[in-house]
Amino acid sequence: MESSASDEGEPGAPSFRYRFALLFLLFFVTCTRLGYEHRKTHIASSNSLKAVDNTLQEKPLAKKVVKKKKKIYLTFDDGPNKGTQNVLDIVQQENVPATFFIVGQHVFASLEQARTWDSLQHAVNIEICNHSYTHAHNHYEKYYQQPDSVVSDMEKTKDELLPENNIVRAPGRNSWRIDSLHYTDIKKSKAAMDSLQNAGFTVMGWDLEWHYDPKTLVVNNTADELLNQVDSVFIKGKTKTPDHLVLLAHDQVYQNSEDSIQLRQFVQKLKLKDDYELSLVSSYPGVRNIPDTVKLLRSVTTP
Repeated sequence: MESSASDEGEPGAPSFRYRFALLFLLFFVTCTRLGYEHRKTHIASSNSLKAVDNTLQEKPLAKKVVKKKKKIYLTFDDGPNKGTQNVLDIVQQENVPATFFIVGQHVFASLEQARTWDSLQHAVNIEICNHSYTHAHNHYEKYYQQPDSVVSDMEKTKDELLPENNIVRAPGRNSWRIDSLHYTDIKKSKAAMDSLQNAGFTVMGWDLEWHYDPKTLVVNNTADELLNQVDSVFIKGKTKTPDHLVLLAHDQVYQNSEDSIQLRQFVQKLKLKDDYELSLVSSYPGVRNIPDTVKLLRSVTTP
């Protein structure tokens, strides 16, 4: 009997189909599992990024703290005299603010002093204040026994030279009469200081003096020594107002070239100290009664 092809068939066909189906199922399961793991990893990464982003949002960057600077007020007394022009040149060239307390009588003493006065008036970054008309003729005890005469002496300089400025410094006395500070160094002068304040004047003293030999007109301290004194006064809290130091110097000392060099070096070293800022006395806390026009013209401070 003759057999057909279907009867004989291929004995391995069902087994092949079975294996093929099994392999296909295995492949499908593996791919599915890999896809699941990939999505799981992606979600975890996304969540981590979100968590980092939320952390950054919750903790903003800290703001930079700007350190408050201590203020120093350079003041020069007794001009115009032979050293005033040197002082003016130095502070102008170094571009620092300075206050000049002038003696009215000195303006009219010579043509040179009159020219220096003119230079002061046209200079920028400075302030001109009142140091009386006669400087008490250097007889201070007698001068302060008559308070009305002291007021008249200040008013003469104000009327003739400084009609818009009420800031004064008493000759030979370290006394203060401002809104925030009342101080009298020598009690016998108290009545005169009170009279000046009642007459509308703001009396400005000082915290530190650059001393000099009155006979030789040579400064007693180098620029470095004076800078150390400035640092010490601030550290020990010995200024009349915290973080504000008024420095007193005298114009006549700086007619000497060596002393002028010390002044320039001192100013340059001050400028290099980040802790300090130079200002005019009209910006001292409690000082008032300075017209806005004067402030705009003269109250220019270093950045």
